[in-house]
Amino acid sequence: MEQLNAIHQNAVEHTKRKVLEDLDRFFELRPELPSYEEYIEERNHYIDQIWLNVWLNKSTNAVSKHLKKVHLQEVGYDVEGLDRRLIIKLFRTEMRKYRPFDVNEWFTSTYKSNSDLWVESYSKARIQFIKRQKETEEQEKQEAIKERVTRTSLKLIRKKQEELYLYLRYFVACKLKSDIKSKPMYETIDPVKIEESLTEIEAFEIIYNTRVSDFLETLTGSVHKVSLEWEKRHYEYETYFYVYQRLITNYLSEFIPKWLVSQLSPNILSQYQDSFNEALTEKVMGSLILEQMYDYIESFFYRINDEYLSDLLNVADLPFDVEIHREKLEQDLAERERKIAEEKAELERKKQEEKRMLEDIFGREYSPPAGRNIRYVLHVGETNTGKTFQALKRMKEADSGLYLAPLRLLALEVYDKLNADGIPCSLKTGEEEKLTKGANHISSTVEMFHEKESYDIVVIDEAQMISDKDRGFSWYKAITKANANEVHIIGSRNMKQMILQLLGDSDIEIKEYEREIPLEVEQKTFNIKDTKKGDALVCFSRKRVLEIASHLQNTKRSVSMIYGSMPPETRKKQMQRFINGETNVIVSTDAIGMGLNLPIRRIVFLENEKFDGTRRRRLTSQEVKQIAGRAGRKGIYDIGKVAFTSDIKAMTKLLEKEDISISSFAIAPTSSVFERFQRYSRKLGAFFELWEKFESPKGTKKASLAEERELYEMVRDTDIEARLSVQELYGFLHLPFSPHDPGLADQWKETMYAIINREELPEPRIKTGSLEELELSYKAVGLHLLFLYRLERRTEALYWERVREEISDGVHDSLITEVKKIKKKCRKCNKQLPWDFSFQICNECHADRSQSRYKNYYHR
Repeated sequence: MEQLNAIHQNAVEHTKRKVLEDLDRFFELRPELPSYEEYIEERNHYIDQIWLNVWLNKSTNAVSKHLKKVHLQEVGYDVEGLDRRLIIKLFRTEMRKYRPFDVNEWFTSTYKSNSDLWVESYSKARIQFIKRQKETEEQEKQEAIKERVTRTSLKLIRKKQEELYLYLRYFVACKLKSDIKSKPMYETIDPVKIEESLTEIEAFEIIYNTRVSDFLETLTGSVHKVSLEWEKRHYEYETYFYVYQRLITNYLSEFIPKWLVSQLSPNILSQYQDSFNEALTEKVMGSLILEQMYDYIESFFYRINDEYLSDLLNVADLPFDVEIHREKLEQDLAERERKIAEEKAELERKKQEEKRMLEDIFGREYSPPAGRNIRYVLHVGETNTGKTFQALKRMKEADSGLYLAPLRLLALEVYDKLNADGIPCSLKTGEEEKLTKGANHISSTVEMFHEKESYDIVVIDEAQMISDKDRGFSWYKAITKANANEVHIIGSRNMKQMILQLLGDSDIEIKEYEREIPLEVEQKTFNIKDTKKGDALVCFSRKRVLEIASHLQNTKRSVSMIYGSMPPETRKKQMQRFINGETNVIVSTDAIGMGLNLPIRRIVFLENEKFDGTRRRRLTSQEVKQIAGRAGRKGIYDIGKVAFTSDIKAMTKLLEKEDISISSFAIAPTSSVFERFQRYSRKLGAFFELWEKFESPKGTKKASLAEERELYEMVRDTDIEARLSVQELYGFLHLPFSPHDPGLADQWKETMYAIINREELPEPRIKTGSLEELELSYKAVGLHLLFLYRLERRTEALYWERVREEISDGVHDSLITEVKKIKKKCRKCNKQLPWDFSFQICNECHADRSQSRYKNYYHR
């Protein structure tokens, strides 16, 4: 085999080299010439082994698996199907016998009879060894002098760093004076966005009472590239911070090495010259102290940042003299300490003043009241246990009563029920008033509660909502400030301890309710084909409700729909169709879990997660119970069934899990708070800042006021803020509508301008072309009604209530006729997708997007 012959020759030469290298090492360590026999006696074991090691390694590594098998077949082995490791083992065994090279014979023939070659080899090895020793000693001397130079230099920097700072201070001062005089400075809203326009700053605006760090935040007007994580790049406006960071780094990188060379003693410089045969240069000095020098550069840079700009501009006018500049720095430092002390004192004064102001404005506003001379009845239990029925039964027996609901729909339901039972009842929500002649009972949303009105009985529904971060304070007010002989509080078990804590020593009766109708979880995974009469299918978005309802209608099922943004009147009609048997299936969001009593055989969770406005998350135990509790209806379905499309075990655990008690209630600004605030300021922006700083008392959590702030930013510093009191403006900001709905925020702003200008309120824009347009129109009319009732323009409100009712009829009709035509489509290319497709875009669009991201990542 030609390849083996070539490898063999290479192995022989390699073996010879290794033996000769070993001989050189042997000679190096002996000051006198050793004999041939001495070497053989000491190194014979190595010589014997070296050939086999070299040959086996080279032959095994260089010969391919195929050629190994060919060779083994040639010598009689059957290698078909053998493991690779076994082939290698057999090949190595064969190579041990293949043309062995006798190293001892070669070495003996080369040296034993040739004493001159032996002596010559010894001489060369010793000369090289002595030369290396001298080079090593010289390197050690050079490293020692380098170490001495480095150590002495760093000691000099530490000792005279104040002097170095004086040089830098004067250099920066001169540069600042030149730049402020000759270069433009800019500012912008967001320097990261280069599309933002720049505003030029006058130099005098930034000089006095300004730190250098403040000046360095101004923009040069140029754009530069910034490196981010993962090798990404982006562009933003350049600040003077980057300019001066580079400037100071370059200056000190040149100045410090030059200054050190001039400061070192002649003795050290002479030693360096003798050791290296050249003078110590600034470049070499810079490399010796590079790491430590950059630490000082960074320290000096941030020290410059802390200086007052006016101090440095004065320094620029002084000719440089170390002592004069040292004295000036000491004066400036003393003055700076005095200013810092003044700033700290002023800050502390403002802090204490703000603390007193916060205490005065908010004080004990949110402390639970002491026991009151009212009888409280707590109706505590799971969903669908008759709690509300029992509380309303007591209210109907009283001469006057107030029912407070979490939703307009529930208020409307109780209003209809009481009137149908022959008990005159009026309806009051933020968007409507229906006054019934001779009525002493009112059904209302909880936000409409007024503490100065008194009743025989007040019923407060869904009291666990007290913990809601945005609406919870309405329940707190109603529970703690209701004026009545009896207050009935209805809620889930987890609110019990919190309510007892709020009511303190009051007269309290607790009524516990258990489900008469058991819940049974189906162990089989639900499939949409299994949908039966009496099922309520639950998902968590309007879009999903419509897609599923469309699919069911197209498979010959009659469907009612419920979702949060649906008009209450429409929702009522959809429910009634189900109750009357016109439809046999409901598709709903979690809106079904809030006080809606329907003859539901089975609750089916089509999804186990929901988007809560911030993130997509797993349903909580309380949410699962609230929804699942709607299954079953006494006398119709004596067992309530619950089904899931996935994770049955995990979801069942949530259903069976004991509720965690509510440990805090929500608080929000009150009229008293605003009255006290107005003694300090007339700006609502200042109030929002104080609300942010106000520490919520233990057991409470502040309302975020996110939507109020969002609306406020639309009218901040406008005529609207100027002409309205803080409390009036907040009242309009607090109207119960979502500014995120298209067009509503603009409608709100237009109406606000009409109010302050004493003009006719703009009529809401009404479109009736599609279901979505009808729903938006309904909300627009609802917002208009909120304004009309707030302005006590009830006659106009009656007209717009009729208009809204007509729109809700249109929504209802559209749900019956149009939903069947709804198809799930790719959000990007509009291609029709299967109704149960899990994503918003099709596979092709997803692949295109992924490929585009891949290209962008690797070609940026």
